[in-house]
Amino acid sequence: MAKVVILAGGYGKRLRPLTIDKPKPLVEVAGRPILEWQILHFKSLGFREFVLLVGYKWEKIVERLGSGRRLGVRIAYVVEDEPLGTGGAIRNAEHLLRGEDYFIVVNGDVITNLDARRLVERLGGSVIAAMALVPLRSPYGIVEVDENGLVARFVEKPTLDYWINAGVYAFKPEVLDWLPERGDIERKGFPELAEAKRLAGVGFQDVYWRSIDTVKDVEEASQQLREMEWARRLERLAEEAAGGGEEAA
Repeated sequence: MAKVVILAGGYGKRLRPLTIDKPKPLVEVAGRPILEWQILHFKSLGFREFVLLVGYKWEKIVERLGSGRRLGVRIAYVVEDEPLGTGGAIRNAEHLLRGEDYFIVVNGDVITNLDARRLVERLGGSVIAAMALVPLRSPYGIVEVDENGLVARFVEKPTLDYWINAGVYAFKPEVLDWLPERGDIERKGFPELAEAKRLAGVGFQDVYWRSIDTVKDVEEASQQLREMEWARRLERLAEEAAGGGEEAA
């Protein structure tokens, strides 16, 4: 099974004070760091090899996760000496990725249960990159008004008729040739791939997806995860690995 690459170098300035002494991916949601939710989810899909692209307070991540043995996986680290952007960070790990048939990349601030294996199925032919898309959810409740100008109903944070980048990707190693040595893949990489018709978008409906950007996101996502059977399954998976019932592949 291919490697999962996690972009874990974020400062998380909007999450302060939670990120004063730790990097954003270590912020706890429902009692577990974002990174662990990600690793456990991908492990549940059959992935066992992880590459963490770290920067800000990277020592804290290594201290928490180590080799990955506690979670029943293997973890390698690539440390940025200075911020390189998302594209530059992936390019910086070329020595670990160039020989792969494909690899998965996920932003280190996203919690989702989408099945990234669908992205891999989209690779092939001229397509060397596939991007997960999820419906845009309005950050606000909306008000519907009838033909007489009277308020008909209120709809709390509805899903809108647009797709957004979910921050989960499948790449063929050829993608590395399109990435900048410094800069974000969203600004330098994806636009060129799209223009060349080499980037596919794969829509995911009816999945859980949450980007953890603010303290409010932490609070809301924590409540949501505590109510989800998917999250409880991941917790059981973590307990089995910690209890020695499963070793890293």
